[in-house]
Amino acid sequence: MAAVGVVESSAGSDPVGEGLLELLTPAVQQLDVHVHSVRESQVELREHIDNLATELIRINEHQKVVLDLDPYVKKLLNARRRVVLVNNILQNAQERLRRLNHNVAKETARRKTMLEASGVFTPRSPSRP
Repeated sequence: MAAVGVVESSAGSDPVGEGLLELLTPAVQQLDVHVHSVRESQVELREHIDNLATELIRINEHQKVVLDLDPYVKKLLNARRRVVLVNNILQNAQERLRRLNHNVAKETARRKTMLEASGVFTPRSPSRP
């Protein structure tokens, strides 16, 4: 996710808006990183469940003693279904976070443009403090 640029402070700028932006930007980015890592672990868990279910089916087919592993396979498949469901929820949450971050960046740019146009906001040059 792209980082949101922070508007430089000036005497006439909106300190509440800047404060909210400075507060929300790192929180949104950190939440996005955590959601991404949870999604990766969910995919890994789903793969392990699939492998285990396949292995149980294979063991059940080659078993000399009749042992009914079907209930366990069904439980694993049910757990896999729930993992996929949670992964979809996380994916939707991550997409909402991405849109939120995009909207924050767009609003920041709009406010900066509005302040520059009104003459209240004067961007500092890199050589001048």
